[in-house]
Amino acid sequence: MNQEYLKTMLNSVRQGEVSVDDALQQLRQLPFQDIGCAQIDHHRHLRQGMPEMIFGEGKTAEQIAVITAAMSDRGSNVLVTRIDREKAGLVLDAFPAAFYHVEARCLTLEHQPPEQRGKGTILVVSAGTSDIPVAAEALVTARFLGNQVEQIFDVGVAGIHRLLARREQLAAASVIIVVAGMEGALPSVVGGLVDKPVIAVPTSVGYGASFGGIAALLGMLNSCASGVTVVNIDNGFGAACSATLINRV
Repeated sequence: MNQEYLKTMLNSVRQGEVSVDDALQQLRQLPFQDIGCAQIDHHRHLRQGMPEMIFGEGKTAEQIAVITAAMSDRGSNVLVTRIDREKAGLVLDAFPAAFYHVEARCLTLEHQPPEQRGKGTILVVSAGTSDIPVAAEALVTARFLGNQVEQIFDVGVAGIHRLLARREQLAAASVIIVVAGMEGALPSVVGGLVDKPVIAVPTSVGYGASFGGIAALLGMLNSCASGVTVVNIDNGFGAACSATLINRV
C-alpha cells in the first residue's frame, strides 16, 4: 500500500464511485511488508480481527528486534511469544518501553492500551502450578487482544474441592481456558459444571507415560463433557486467540 493508492481509493469513495464495502474489500487484500527475514502481514487485523504476532522460538534476538521495529513503525502493538529471558533482554535493550512477562515467556510492546472488545470475561484455569507457564501465555495473549481476563491456578482433580470452591467465578465467565497436564482430566470436570465454551490446553507436564503431553491431549479429545474443544500441546497462545473470537462483541 502507498499513499497515492490510498488517496485515490478514498477519493473514489467520497465521490460515490466506489462503495464503502468495496473499498473495505480492497483493503482486506493489501500486501505485506518484505523485510528480508520476514514478510509482515500488517493488514491481518483488518482480515481476522487480530494483528500478526511474533513466535519467538527459533528466531534470533536480532530478527525479533527487526520485526518488532517494522511493526512498531506502523504504530502496532507487538506481542512476542516463546521468547527466553536472554533473547528478551537483548530486545529490551532496543525497546526499553517493552515488558517481559517472565512466567508467560512473552514480551509485549504497547503504544496504546488494547481496545477492549470482549463481551465478558475469559477465565484461565490451570490444573497445577507446573502448568502456569502455558496458562500465563494464554493470560498475556488474551489481555493483549483486548479481553478482561481472570485466573484460577492449581485447582486440579487431585484436590477437586479447590475447584468447586470457585464455582461462582466459573459460572460468571464467558469463555474458560483450562490448562492441564498429567492425565488431562480437568477440562472434562469444568465442562460438566458450566454452560460456557471450554477450551482445553494439554501441557507436556507429567511423568514418562504422559508422553510429553500426548496422554493429556488424548484424554481431552475423548472428553465426555459436551462443549469442550482442544488445542495443541502447550498452545496457550492458540487457546487465547480462539477464546478472543468467541468473546468478541
